Amino acid sequence: MRKKKHEDHVNHEAWAIPYADLMTLLLAFFVVMYAVSVVNEGKYRVMSESIIEAFNGNNKQIQPVQTNSATAPAPVPAKRSTSTTPPSLRPRLAVALPSQSLPPQMTQGSLTTREAAQENLQRIQDEVQQALQPLIDRSLVVVRRTQSWLEIEIRTDILFPSGVAKLSPDADTTLRSVAGILAPFPNPLRVEGYTDDKPINTAVFPSNWELSAARAASVARLFADNGVDPNRMGIMGWGQYRPAADNANEEGRNRNRRVLVVVMGDQQGPARFYSDADRAEPAMAEAAPAAIGPNARAAHEIAPPAGHSPLPAAIPAVAVPAVPTGSLPVAAKLRTVQIAPAENG
Repeated sequence: MRKKKHEDHVNHEAWAIPYADLMTLLLAFFVVMYAVSVVNEGKYRVMSESIIEAFNGNNKQIQPVQTNSATAPAPVPAKRSTSTTPPSLRPRLAVALPSQSLPPQMTQGSLTTREAAQENLQRIQDEVQQALQPLIDRSLVVVRRTQSWLEIEIRTDILFPSGVAKLSPDADTTLRSVAGILAPFPNPLRVEGYTDDKPINTAVFPSNWELSAARAASVARLFADNGVDPNRMGIMGWGQYRPAADNANEEGRNRNRRVLVVVMGDQQGPARFYSDADRAEPAMAEAAPAAIGPNARAAHEIAPPAGHSPLPAAIPAVAVPAVPTGSLPVAAKLRTVQIAPAENG
């Protein structure tokens, strides 16, 4: 009888060996990754302290390399960074850059530039109101505050005689006190001049535009002479075309004859084209960009060029944007007028 051939059994567990090898390799891989990712706390602390000391500029000595020579070099003291900033500008830079050391009155932790500027606005408002309270009580000075700027409105009755741009003796005292308040702060500011609708036509002032711009320049020049940085200032002359009241009566004309000192909240703040924004009509505000034109600069950008005298004897041409046609009796286009200096006497 023929012997039956025995069939080999199929090994169904052959996959376990390569699978075990794969798991072993994966385990080894993750162990290596974990070992690489673990940070040595001691080394990390030393490295972080070294970086902090390098940026803080601590006055430490550089340790020389140890050699076998008997004449090893002496330790070299690290030089502290010296600032070439003039002392008069250091308080302004401290407020404008909150990461630097702030003066005691501004120490509030880590203030942003905008927060510091808003803090400055509030302090300026408080100090101006305290210094000019007698004039405020007589309605000769008005202080207004918005989120983006501060307005100090001064009636020209206490600043200039009629028809001239030379400051009166009483105005000198008032404006010097305002300049003393504004000088320590870095906020940009603009001086705006306004008149009533009474026409003027002289050799010095052919129109109210020239008169208003010359008066604004006189105030800005006094500010510059009393410590306010000229690079922060600009002037504008609106003439009779931004009335705060009706020119039909004497009281309204007195209100319209004014000088406005506008202190901006910060250098990146919104452009402010109109002095009395709370009284401006929406249509006038919407038409302002079209009336000014593409080549005109924003009001807060009008400032003296670097390297030049901030307020020269002959005041340069001042761009005065006109209002929309129909609102006032002027064409809605950019007008350029030549401003002459105010005569002495």
